[in-house]
Amino acid sequence: MYNSIKTFSFLFGYLPVAAVNLKKFKAQKAGMGKAEYDALIHSEPQKWAAGIMKRTKSTIEIGGLENLPEGPVLFISNHEGNFDIPVLLSSIPKPFGFISKKEVKKLPIIPHYMEEMNCVFLDRTDRRSSFKSIEDSIEKLKNGHSILIFPEGTRSKGEGIGDFKSGFMRIAKDAGVPIVPIAIHGTSAIMEQNNNKIRPAQVSVRVLEPIGAELIKETDAKTLIPLIRSKVEQTVGEIESKKTGLP
Repeated sequence: MYNSIKTFSFLFGYLPVAAVNLKKFKAQKAGMGKAEYDALIHSEPQKWAAGIMKRTKSTIEIGGLENLPEGPVLFISNHEGNFDIPVLLSSIPKPFGFISKKEVKKLPIIPHYMEEMNCVFLDRTDRRSSFKSIEDSIEKLKNGHSILIFPEGTRSKGEGIGDFKSGFMRIAKDAGVPIVPIAIHGTSAIMEQNNNKIRPAQVSVRVLEPIGAELIKETDAKTLIPLIRSKVEQTVGEIESKKTGLP
């Protein structure tokens, strides 16, 4: 319970500082290049996310950062739990936005940062919103911003990896950008597996080799989606085996 109080107190207690910094950042935007401004905006959510993870007393181990290419990419990750975003924001140095449910817009300050980060908001109850989120993601990638998608669409809570929905393939193909798969393991042990109470966990993240835009363009989605999913699933299995010591 103490960890939960500390984590959420930090989350909302930091917002006034974040609001002041956002105003400063936006004032500098006109004089900065796109990549430079993305890095500046990313610095604040990265600090926020690192502070949250510190207060959960969890450890994050990351590998494969050498696989991060230059330029905009579509990150594809499995989705274990609510702490996936803080983990990835705090550990991936490349700035990115992500697709989020529209309910987040009701929160103070946070959605204003998300707009500057080039996040895309989705209304899960409106089918038209799903199509618009695809178009918005394509546009942001074409404009040079990276995007993160959880193609399972919902949290697995550590109970295996679900099917990957196909929308991300259209996004990558139409935007002409590489796909960078990410395997994440351990975030569900922070909250979802503890009746929503926050506890420390060992989290591992692996950035896998990118799939080039040319290969995406030339390969049928029905072939590529299972291949990407299997790579992520295999890596998650390897992480789990290493932690448990089982072959």
